[in-house]
Amino acid sequence: MIKSFVDRKLDDMDQRLLDVLQREAQLSNFELVRRVNLSPPATHARVKRLEAEGLIDRYVTIVNKDHLGFDLLCFIYVGMKAHQRKHIDFFQEAVVKMPEVLECHHVTGECDYILKVVLKNSKDLKNFVVENLSSLPSVTRIQTSVSYGEIKSSTQLPIFYKEE
Repeated sequence: MIKSFVDRKLDDMDQRLLDVLQREAQLSNFELVRRVNLSPPATHARVKRLEAEGLIDRYVTIVNKDHLGFDLLCFIYVGMKAHQRKHIDFFQEAVVKMPEVLECHHVTGECDYILKVVLKNSKDLKNFVVENLSSLPSVTRIQTSVSYGEIKSSTQLPIFYKEE
C-alpha cells in the first residue's frame, strides 16, 4: 500500500532529501550526504524508505524536446459524447498508447480531457488530430492550442522544510 502524505508527517530531513533529489536525482550518495548533512548509512536508509513508501515514484532524465526537433507543444481539449465507463476506458487506453501525448488529464469544465502533446510540425499536428483523436468513437469535440513558448516547466513539488 502506498502511504500518503496524510498517513505520516515527514520530518525535516525527509523533506530536505526529497527537495534535493527532485532537483538533482542523479547526485551520488556522497554528494547527497554533503548537501543534507547526514551520515552515509542514514542517508541511504532514508532514501530507500522514501522509495519503498512511494514518496519517490521514479527517477527520470528530462530530454530537451527542441534538440530533438519537437517544435510544437500543444494543449488539446477533448469533449466526449458518452461518459459511460466503457467509453472512458477506451479513450484512456488509446491515449496511453500515443507516444506524442506527454500528459492526459480528465478534467471538469468545458471539456472532458486536456492532452499535452509534443509534435515536430503542424503537419504532424493535423495527422495526430485527424488520425488519432478524431477516429476515437466517443470524441465529439477537439480544440487545439499551440504554445508560443514555455514560461515555466517544472516537475518539482513545493516541499518546504525549516532551514537551520
